[in-house]
Amino acid sequence: MELLTTTTVVLLLVIFGTLALFRILFATHYKKCPSDKILVIYGKISGGLSKRCIHGGAAFVWPMIQAYQFLDLTPIPIDIKLKRAPTQDNIDLDVPSTFTVGIATERGLMENAADRLLGLTLNDIHQLAQDIIFGQMRHVIANMTFEELTTDRDKVTKNISEHVVHGLRKVGLRLININIQDVSASPGQSPGVSKADESPPAFPRETESPADQL
Repeated sequence: MELLTTTTVVLLLVIFGTLALFRILFATHYKKCPSDKILVIYGKISGGLSKRCIHGGAAFVWPMIQAYQFLDLTPIPIDIKLKRAPTQDNIDLDVPSTFTVGIATERGLMENAADRLLGLTLNDIHQLAQDIIFGQMRHVIANMTFEELTTDRDKVTKNISEHVVHGLRKVGLRLININIQDVSASPGQSPGVSKADESPPAFPRETESPADQL
């Protein structure tokens, strides 16, 4: 009877110890995702995926075979001091603007962000977004005339917004706000004269001498 009691006690201790271990394991590896972040779980993921992105929920992260990080959804303001961007008719423009971007929470875009932004600081993401915006703005300006750019602000904003959105989505970012502050000819650039017109001809025209006229 004493042996049975000892065996029962040991068994109960093992059971309670196992339950306590699972409870601790669950408590330490069940991760909740705040509303201002994206939880990225990576490692061995069901379905043959390389990662799993969660926004506004929770998930269990299996120890040893999975790890996790958070992506910050904090909006990032970006001042763009674009200068001397050539138009389609070869006139340089200054286009100071402000943009606000952030990591996207749409399915598909979150995965893009996890692939390209995970582990980067907000400063790193700021620099990446700024480079994308600069490139897209220059592309839009190069494909519009000086008159279009300076007389139709809505069209300029729409074209830049569409191209910037397309570029940002590739890295999992979204455009929150855009403000084109000004569109004007660069200092020293005559709005009515393109750089090509300002340049002197490659070979000066020769005039006839009085002897040639005889």
